[in-house]
Amino acid sequence: MQLVLILCLMLLSSGMTTLGHRESRRNAKELSTAAPVAARNRDLAFNLYRALAAAEPGSNIFFSPISISMSLAMLALGARGRTKAQILECLGLSPQDPQEEEKLHKAFQQLQLQLSQPQDGRQLLLGNTLFVSQKLGIQDTFLRDAETLYQAVALPSNFKDPQEAAKQINEYVANRTNGKIVDLIKALDHDTVLVLVNFVFFRALWQTSFNLEMTKKAFHVSEDVVVQVPMMSNEALYDYLQDPKLSCMVVAIPYQGNATALLVLPHAGSLEQVENGLKELTLQEWLKKLRKRHLQLYLPRFSVGTSYQLEKVLPKLGISDIFTSQADLGALSHQANMQVSEMVHKTVVEVTESGTEAASATGTVIMFRMANEHKLRVVFNKPFLVLIMENKTKSILFLGKVAHP
Repeated sequence: MQLVLILCLMLLSSGMTTLGHRESRRNAKELSTAAPVAARNRDLAFNLYRALAAAEPGSNIFFSPISISMSLAMLALGARGRTKAQILECLGLSPQDPQEEEKLHKAFQQLQLQLSQPQDGRQLLLGNTLFVSQKLGIQDTFLRDAETLYQAVALPSNFKDPQEAAKQINEYVANRTNGKIVDLIKALDHDTVLVLVNFVFFRALWQTSFNLEMTKKAFHVSEDVVVQVPMMSNEALYDYLQDPKLSCMVVAIPYQGNATALLVLPHAGSLEQVENGLKELTLQEWLKKLRKRHLQLYLPRFSVGTSYQLEKVLPKLGISDIFTSQADLGALSHQANMQVSEMVHKTVVEVTESGTEAASATGTVIMFRMANEHKLRVVFNKPFLVLIMENKTKSILFLGKVAHP
């Protein structure tokens, strides 16, 4: 049986970004078109987060919701029948309404264009590449739609020589990620006919950098496990709120440019309550209620790398047929005997005091302190959640949990 290998590749590394603020009427129209799909992505993001957290309790979690959603939407282009219906339902659409699917693909097209617009110093790259076997017999309609709607690039690959094909893909991935991810493909099967690579690369510098001098503080991994970790610190104005319903604190840390890190610190014993409460309405409430507050903020410097086999996770969200012999990918290829054998998702995130890998990149904001205001001390010294969002579309680029820095 011929197999289809779907690869979702993510790299998040802190770096430098500066975004222009000029908006044209065309950009405004693109933004309004992309907004609905961004909202659906957020719902899928929270559902997938809970599935990953349940599968690996107590572990660090990090993934890119927008990349997974985009990969699934591209798969929907090649799927038919119940296979397509399962994908569309997971993406929040009614499979009985073909106009909704058409709007979904158009919205992803506009969202990708919006996020990929070149800006001074900005590094937010999204891409899709199809590594195609000659024996696949790819449908012209699928290929045209993938290229037009998702800017996918189709490259020939000789899967009769699995080692050479893996080398080709690994070199491509390493090049697109500036050498950060190497040897992504460990092995390929002779029956592989397609590898779809999706990548997101994001760099951003804090608007207000943290102090270079590190302070060792206790981090409560659990009630019974405490470790000493280097903590970055800063005193500045941050958007902040207390959520009494979910029993947590939320702090928004802006990057230079059009992105924000939203950090969610559950109160003692409330992590599961916060995780269960994650949904689109919760996020909207947080964004509305955030208010400026002078904080003495402590945040662990951390680097997290994760890898997920999504073929084991997505069936819990209703996408199952595509990973079995019941898969119907007739809109992708003239071949009928295909299924997705593997869907790998990898993420790397590094957060430092300056928000950058480059030692020479520094962003410092000097401001007047608020007179006679009580400084609130916020210490992220136990497992906390991180959402990295693009401000214009409110797209969640990355979502995760730091359980052990």
